[in-house]
Amino acid sequence: MRRRHLLAAAPALLAAPARAQGAWQPSRPIRLIVPFAPGGSTDVGGRIIAERLSETLGQPVAVENRTGAGGAVGVEAAARSAPDGHTLLVGTNGAFTLAPHLGLMRAVDVRRELAAVSQIFTSDVIVVVNPRLPATTIQDFLAYARANPNRLSFGTSGVGTGTHIFTELFMTVAGIQMVHVPYRGSGQAMSDLVNGTIQVMLDQPASSIGQVRQGLIRVLASSGPRRNPLTPDIPTFAEAGLGAATAQSWGTVMVPTGTPVAAIQRLDAAIREALAHPPVQQRMTAAGLDPAYLPTAELEAFIAREYERWGAVIREKGIRVEG
Repeated sequence: MRRRHLLAAAPALLAAPARAQGAWQPSRPIRLIVPFAPGGSTDVGGRIIAERLSETLGQPVAVENRTGAGGAVGVEAAARSAPDGHTLLVGTNGAFTLAPHLGLMRAVDVRRELAAVSQIFTSDVIVVVNPRLPATTIQDFLAYARANPNRLSFGTSGVGTGTHIFTELFMTVAGIQMVHVPYRGSGQAMSDLVNGTIQVMLDQPASSIGQVRQGLIRVLASSGPRRNPLTPDIPTFAEAGLGAATAQSWGTVMVPTGTPVAAIQRLDAAIREALAHPPVQQRMTAAGLDPAYLPTAELEAFIAREYERWGAVIREKGIRVEG
């Protein structure tokens, strides 16, 4: 259920938590673990949801940033918590569909030790290039890259990160070859894109739109199933003939396995209501996120499909993370 479905169903969704009042209710404050530092998309999306859940559940929902090991520290903390509905995790595609294939979640079997509640947002990636590159459209770029294999360099925030894996899929579908330059974070990669040390990045719109608007970099295409609201004049991969590369990063609410079904159902209803709440939708959109609800059963099936899809990309490309 994407944003347009949420809007259409809003009246019924707004009533959902009220109908569930006789069911499970939290008895004390809830903590929402975000496995990354404050300020990023995962943190922002989690905080927007937490604020609304505090209102609808009648208990404070406190965001706890547990950082380290590419998200593994926070994920493990959630998995080891009491399965009573009072500890939640903002789970991401990186933790649940990439890291297990890369050996980055050795202490936690995320598919067994964490259970899905609801999806809360998705986020596209956009192809951005240094403006000195002789390409003003995605078709120009593809033609140039095909004519100059391994002449272009693309930056990411590290080997095995979402943007790295997404770019590998993009290159396979597009039939191009570029050189990977991994950084310790996206900030330095963006600086080098602006100064021309690298020529290409696949980045989240919220992180790049400022530089795009200043004319420091150029945006050519977006990865989602629809045009991104931050770049409405820019075609999607599908419109550019690269539909097989359509992909998004995403955030979910997860709980420790063994959490009572009644608690999961109550949390799911509250999240569904939150995502139908216009101020929540507006804040998410402004942050470059698409409020995108999926209920528990559909989310479980979606994660399973994503796990297989990205595992195949990682195996085909032979991607490994050292250490």
